[in-house]
Amino acid sequence: MKIGVLKETKTPPDKRVPITPSVAKKIISEYPHVQIFVQHSEIRAFKDEEYLNAGIEVTNDLSSCDLLIGIKEVAKETFLPQKTYMFFSHTGKKQPYNRTMLQKCAELGITLIDYEYLTDDRHVRLIAFGRWAGIVGAYNTLYTFGLKSGLYQLKRAHECFDHIELFKQIENILLPPIKILITGGGRVAHGALETLSHTNIKEVSPDDYLNKKFDVPVYTRLDPWHYVKHKDNQPFDFDHFTKHPEEYVSTFIPYALQSDIYMPCHYWDPRSPKFLKAEDYLTPGFHIQVIGDISCDIGKPIASTIRASTIANPIYGYNPITQQEDDPFKPGNVAVMAIDNLPAELPRSSSEDFANTFANKILPELLKSESNIIKRATILQNGKLTDTFEYLNDYLEGKE
Repeated sequence: MKIGVLKETKTPPDKRVPITPSVAKKIISEYPHVQIFVQHSEIRAFKDEEYLNAGIEVTNDLSSCDLLIGIKEVAKETFLPQKTYMFFSHTGKKQPYNRTMLQKCAELGITLIDYEYLTDDRHVRLIAFGRWAGIVGAYNTLYTFGLKSGLYQLKRAHECFDHIELFKQIENILLPPIKILITGGGRVAHGALETLSHTNIKEVSPDDYLNKKFDVPVYTRLDPWHYVKHKDNQPFDFDHFTKHPEEYVSTFIPYALQSDIYMPCHYWDPRSPKFLKAEDYLTPGFHIQVIGDISCDIGKPIASTIRASTIANPIYGYNPITQQEDDPFKPGNVAVMAIDNLPAELPRSSSEDFANTFANKILPELLKSESNIIKRATILQNGKLTDTFEYLNDYLEGKE
């Protein structure tokens, strides 16, 4: 198999890579029948020279490759016909902005494999950047609080060489006895906890968070059974909640009223109760100053997340009275950090992690004559929608 690593073509540019120089070297050592070619790029976090030093060929022409892999969506004009591509296509939820890209793939007879749908038999994702979204998102939330409170200033995450330098930035910050709330229990939430472990912020139980005062900064993490309950007061059942979230009501507000900072790291189903409605921000005792919305569901479960922010401009303000965007540092306004591509701020660290997962879990499946893991993640096979993604037919044809 010949694997080509694509130059990223999406704007704004993404510096991440699916295979790093060290992992490429490891792959060709362990799999002598696999060759890796890297397309020349001036924007990657890893320079061409690093690949060359690892014994990997750098070229502009990937036409001899069997599999072409990248991170973000691929520019339509760069597709090679009848090839197999693997990247985050963001088409499985019928995203309108990527319809024409999928149409071009179909037109050119391309086989499209999407990382997002690479799952094991229990439907657990095998490869993702969630941990890094949590790591960077928690750091950016602390960065935002420093500016909002005027207590300290941190280096921007994207200015750090890697996660080691990033963690060093927060080891010595001195925080007042604030309360930080985190929702979620997956990779993203645990990435956020990884960042907080490098500070002097102490973890407490949800019960203590609600009922006790502290003279040091603390955080707690909530699972769904903390922030929702069945509307008929039936015992909480997680499996039932995931299948029927519309039968549940929120119990979140008491935690919100105890919080100075909120970091949403949860998966949210549109049928689930909302976390913060516009009127909740006007509840007596509400004093959240910063929301680092790592989950970043725009305009839905959290009213102040009215848009995504960017790496270039990471913070905006939400005015609870007008319910409009406003100065983030004006008293009474909530400072919102809602960057939707957080792992891109630590491209070297996040890429190394991703590449190792690719080498260990995905490449062996690609080298099999048949793999259910690859089959489940294949949106197009030779330009035709697979059975799993047949629901995209009207979207592909431009009918919806």
